[in-house]
Amino acid sequence: MLSPFKWFKGSGVTDVKSIEVKGETSTLSQPTDWFLQLLDAATVSSGVDVSPMNAMRVPAVRRAVESIAEGVSGLPCVVYETAGAATKPIADHPLVDLLGGNANDWTPAASFFEQVTRDALLHGNGFAWIGRTGDGSPVELIRLAPGDVSVQADTDALNPPIYRLAGHVVDRNNLLHLRAPSLDCVVGQSPVTACREAIGILMAIEAHVARLFGNGARPSGVLAFADTLTAEAAVKAKATWQAAHGGGRSGGTAVLDRAATYSPISLSSVDAQLLEVWQHAVDEIARVFGVPPHLLFDLGRATWGNAGEMGASFLRFGLNRWLRAWEGELNLKLVAPEDRRRLSIEFDPDALTRTDLAARADAYQKLVAARVMTPNEARAREGLPPKDGGDELMNPFTTSAAPAPIQKASTNAS
Repeated sequence: MLSPFKWFKGSGVTDVKSIEVKGETSTLSQPTDWFLQLLDAATVSSGVDVSPMNAMRVPAVRRAVESIAEGVSGLPCVVYETAGAATKPIADHPLVDLLGGNANDWTPAASFFEQVTRDALLHGNGFAWIGRTGDGSPVELIRLAPGDVSVQADTDALNPPIYRLAGHVVDRNNLLHLRAPSLDCVVGQSPVTACREAIGILMAIEAHVARLFGNGARPSGVLAFADTLTAEAAVKAKATWQAAHGGGRSGGTAVLDRAATYSPISLSSVDAQLLEVWQHAVDEIARVFGVPPHLLFDLGRATWGNAGEMGASFLRFGLNRWLRAWEGELNLKLVAPEDRRRLSIEFDPDALTRTDLAARADAYQKLVAARVMTPNEARAREGLPPKDGGDELMNPFTTSAAPAPIQKASTNAS
């Protein structure tokens, strides 16, 4: 399925000003509902058009999307090998370079993960083509535009979904499909589409505030004249007042004639609560994308004591869902069936805590003391070389060398 823009381009139409379908004419300035749906946008109750494209112009939405997308791309994607009872990362497998180096000749792996995750957050679905060698080994991952791929459930519920790329059916095993939560678990539902009313409210508030400040913040008062003014005199008086005190010239001294009086307009209760409504709208965006408010730079309820816990909650309840979705697709599509008992692909969430040296040191100390980790394993996580005697599981706080035997003094009979 081609995107609407590519459809227009492929149809040979170069200058689209209006489209008429079933008697309804849609223009770019006044689009109808069906045209907005074609472009994955719709007019909400607040009177604004919400789409994945213009939703990213809202700072709260942009920060929420980037927090998750950048969080995924910032974590190492590690290939693990299980041998017996031990599981350890490996560095000599082709998937290591593909997932930790470059996804293809022009895209680093980190940028690839970030872009496909962003597609899923905005459009509900993120897609990537898996380039393979003759023997089926994956050698490159290429991000596909969400509008270029369509997914359809098969008429037989026991069969897998049908994927089409540019109208042609393709093997599902050659596509990575990252889905946003949905009811059918086949096609992801865009959070922007599902919760467009909440996003539209925030867009309307920001547009309203922009118009107010564009007009000098608000009409500061009303001019009243004792005598009745003609239409021409009223227009002239208004123009004179705005020229002297409108826009950036507000706040100066007013000079009135014709027995005019000036009555300032006070803020209404609705105006006074604008910031409260604005704050609530930002909280709604945090709920939509599952990120804590402090990641949207709303620090009203953040303290030094709970900031760390809020970061941990973001990992558990927000980011973790996307990491598990990625791991499921990567293990299903990139690891051969005969290797799935031996190899696995996982993201390492420990990288999120690497900036907290005190927390890492405390964790290492407890793991070494509990004989879960050796000192050399802890040093390897910090990029330090091993040391002699550091491969033994021992508690340094309770284990010590055996005391030397006490030498009894010998006595000689005199």
